[in-house]
Amino acid sequence: MAAPQELYAFDITLHGRGPGVAEAPPHDSHADPWGRWPMLAVPRDQLAVPMAIGFDEVIERLSRLERMYAEPDGSFVWTSPGQGLWWQVDGNAFDKDGRVLLADLKGSCPASDFDRLLVAFGWPEQPMMMQLVRPAVFLDEATFRRHACRRGIAGDGQTLRPG
Repeated sequence: MAAPQELYAFDITLHGRGPGVAEAPPHDSHADPWGRWPMLAVPRDQLAVPMAIGFDEVIERLSRLERMYAEPDGSFVWTSPGQGLWWQVDGNAFDKDGRVLLADLKGSCPASDFDRLLVAFGWPEQPMMMQLVRPAVFLDEATFRRHACRRGIAGDGQTLRPG
């Protein structure tokens, strides 16, 4: 019998992680229903630095993913296959000077598909950081993955699906 897939659940803004970003002091952590999470200290000017990848290239890469519907304006929706585990990711990429500045991502998907989504944005060559939308805190990739997994295990992916 196959092991169940790890399902991530998330509502984040994806940013490239630049050299000015550091771990926040240990006492600066974020607590939510899924645990306590170490945060990143992100200088304000870092938020204006776009990712290395071009906006049009990201749209092209996203369009190559099966069951992905990507619009030239940067909006996209990606759905699961018709059978088995049901998931969906809704997103919107924003550009600055022809490159991706950030991307809003909301929904749920297996960890392996999240990796494929990140690859479209230039990962792993481009280090990433994730901002949890509601509390507006930044997490490094490894911490985000633990957070998204906990949300998925708790069934939070159900509440992130469009109605």
